[in-house]
Amino acid sequence: MPEQYYPVLLMMGIAVILGIAILSVSYLLGDQRGGRVKTTTVESGMPMLDRSHKRISVAFFLIAIDFIVFDIEAAFLYPWALVLRDGGWKLFWAVMVFIFLILVGYAYIWLKGGLDLGPRRERRGRSAQPGRIQATEAGS
Repeated sequence: MPEQYYPVLLMMGIAVILGIAILSVSYLLGDQRGGRVKTTTVESGMPMLDRSHKRISVAFFLIAIDFIVFDIEAAFLYPWALVLRDGGWKLFWAVMVFIFLILVGYAYIWLKGGLDLGPRRERRGRSAQPGRIQATEAGS
């Protein structure tokens, strides 16, 4: 029985020894910073062209969170597809409820405008009635 664990123990031993060796060599080489340009934010040796801290729209983060949610859904559906025949109708309907809940979340995001990435000016313009003349246009 313990013979089965020898390859795992050997791999763990090699990993520990390699980690200690890399840390030791790094410590022995000392403090090598590489110069003034190398310590900049980019750390590639190329001078920075503009500011490193740029403002990012909140919409970017909302879309990223939506992507993660729907990506996780796909990760759950792959194993389900593999065991669908073994699970029978009970498993099928359980996954249909799961998909329904994901679609309800998608519809909520869509209705709240979470998928509208255009500028706010365009979104406001769509809500105005097309037949009405705006106050700024009537005055000119």
